[in-house]
Amino acid sequence: MAGERQARVADRIRVVLAERLEKGLRDPRLGFVTITDVRVTGDLQHASVFYTVMGDEAHRNDTAAALKSATGMLRSEVGKNLNTRLTPSLEFILDAIPENADHISALLREARERDESVAGLAASAAYAGDADPYVKPRDTDEDDDDLDDDDEDEDEDDTRA
Repeated sequence: MAGERQARVADRIRVVLAERLEKGLRDPRLGFVTITDVRVTGDLQHASVFYTVMGDEAHRNDTAAALKSATGMLRSEVGKNLNTRLTPSLEFILDAIPENADHISALLREARERDESVAGLAASAAYAGDADPYVKPRDTDEDDDDLDDDDEDEDEDDTRA
């Protein structure tokens, strides 16, 4: 039951912050921010807000400073719209999802290139010995002789009886 309430409060905080950031802050340092996730503690006293910023490292640093300076105003906005007895404190954390996605894409690209090079080597590869060293060639003449010998053995058994 408490987990459901945490999820509802976290979702509501995410919506309120996104709407407020969409309206804009009067801080020129604020870049293009996307709220990716909000996690609230069990006692609803603290909220960790994860966000991403489009741009380079300078944009990320400027946006972090802008969010840190606007934390009080954003917390009061959350308090007005949350309808809880206590307003949770806000902590803004830069989400590393884009960097992780780029890293995973680079690893997948490298693996694909290695697979292609191995496939190229395998296409021109030849067996070191026979194609299948365990398969012995069968002589059809010897097989016919073996059958005749078996027939003779049966004939001998018949005469003994």
